[in-house]
Formats: sequence, structure tokens, C-alpha cells
Amino acid sequence: MTGQDAHGLIIWRLLDGKPGHENQSLGLSNALSRQLPCTCYDIPVKGRLTPLFYWLFAAYPPGSNLPAPDLIIGAGHQTHLHLLTARRARGGKAIVLMRPSLPLSLFDLCLLPEHDGYRGNAPCLETRGVLNALQSAGRHVPHKALILIGGPSRHHGWDLQMLLHQIEQLVGDNPETGFLLTTSRRTPSEFVAEMRGRKPDNLEVVPVDETGPGWVAGQLAERSTAWVTEDSVSMVYEALTAGVAVGVLKMPAKGESRVSRGLRKLLNEGLVVPFDDRGDYRAQMQPVADFNEADRCARWIAERWLSAG
Repeated sequence: MTGQDAHGLIIWRLLDGKPGHENQSLGLSNALSRQLPCTCYDIPVKGRLTPLFYWLFAAYPPGSNLPAPDLIIGAGHQTHLHLLTARRARGGKAIVLMRPSLPLSLFDLCLLPEHDGYRGNAPCLETRGVLNALQSAGRHVPHKALILIGGPSRHHGWDLQMLLHQIEQLVGDNPETGFLLTTSRRTPSEFVAEMRGRKPDNLEVVPVDETGPGWVAGQLAERSTAWVTEDSVSMVYEALTAGVAVGVLKMPAKGESRVSRGLRKLLNEGLVVPFDDRGDYRAQMQPVADFNEADRCARWIAERWLSAG
């Protein structure tokens, strides 16, 4: 392809400024770099309509000083027109992560979570959840666990007492385990105050505003188990990718959704384990080997598009 001789594979990664989206594209670009030599250029994008002006002139100014791309990767609605305009101006293949707002057939490859249930004929590869940049490397020390708390969302409500009951029983029934609990931006402020008021000796609480970039990934590398509230589906997949045993804490669902379908599939396949009052989860929780969707997608791309050099 165009730039492989001089720089290896040339990747343009389009960034919309949203950490969750950028973590997905970083996961794929890092995985590709594990398959073959790559040079990745990060290009911040702004405005959904701006690329229409670029399209008229068959130009893409944000990448004008960069080598022509072999692959252009983007996640998030704001990147979609940029992907197509950059490809028109400079060539390469456009890869969109998650279901785009534009027709899927416009892209060279769409990486879609399987719980979206896409049944069309566009060039798609289904993934188990969204991609992430985690790896399974780490010490994963026994009897050390991480608890990841989400909050109210479009698909889930919030029941403080239900959650407190599960955490208190989990921590109380496993006194030999050191638990570290953190929150998310969605977690109601009342939760941290409640936890700190009744915190047992084997539980440390670190709110999200006391953490920094990469903190969760670092903690997952150090611990053998993670418990995640079921509203935080992306964190469930990150924990699986990190190579730890994953348990799920119940949260009130607002009804059937693609999120709940995806989680139910993980539960049915035994990849994650639900919390229960009897403690049956202890015998079921095991890390899942080789769960890395970014690596699987990168291998697919390398074998089908890049194997000829």
C-alpha cells in the first residue's frame, strides 16, 4: 500500500476529543502496530460540516503535510465525514468504529459491536463490545480486586441501597481480599459519602476525580478480579481484555436494549459472572484467556488487506 516502503503502514487516526472514542481507535492502531511496522498520525477533527467544504475541493488540509495514509481510522459521529473526505483527497481505506450515522456501504470497513445486530451487506466485522487499548500483561496479584462503579444512564437507573448491599456483602464475605473501589463521572455524589461513612477495613475508596489517565488500566494490571456495575458495559469489556476475572453488580435496567443483550450474552457464555447473595460466584469466576478484540480485528485487516505487502 501507499506508504509502507518508507514508513511502514501509514495510519491516520482521526480524533474527536472524546476519551472513549479515542481509546477505541488507539486500541486498533496499537494492535495493528503489533502486526507489522506502522507510523500513526493523530489528527484532531472539528465540526461535522467542515469536511463538506474540503470535499468540494478534493482536499484535506488537516493532513496536507502528512504522508498519504494506508488506513484512516475514526470513532464517533464527528469523524465520519472526515473519514470519507480524507480518503477522497489522499486515498487509503476508511475504517469506522461503531455504527456510523452515514450509510455503512460508504466505508471500507465498519467494526460493529455484535449486540447492534446488523444484518446488511456492507463491509462489516462484528466485535464483542467496543474496542479498547488494554492488554492482559500484568502481575494480577491474587486476593486483590477492583470495583468499578458507573451510574444512571440511558439504559439503566440508579438504586443506591441495592448497590450498597451488594458491595457490603461482597467485601464482607471476602475478608482475605483487598478491594479498591473507584467511581465514574456518572456516579451520584451521594454514593462516595455513603461508602466512606461505612467503609470496611479491606476496602479503599478512590473517587474518579482523584485518578488520572491510565489509572484504571494500571489497577487492572495489578489485580486478579474486577467487579463492574452492569451499566458500565465498556468497562466490562476492558476488564475482560485486561485478563482479570470479571463479576457484574446488578443495577436496575430500564428495559430491553442492545446493552442489556450484549451483557446477557456474556453472562450466558460464562465470560462474566453475576453477583449473588449465596456466594456461588466464587467457584465460577475465572479470567478469560486471549480476549482481545482489537488484536483480532488487526489480524483480520492484516491478513485480508496487507498480507501482500
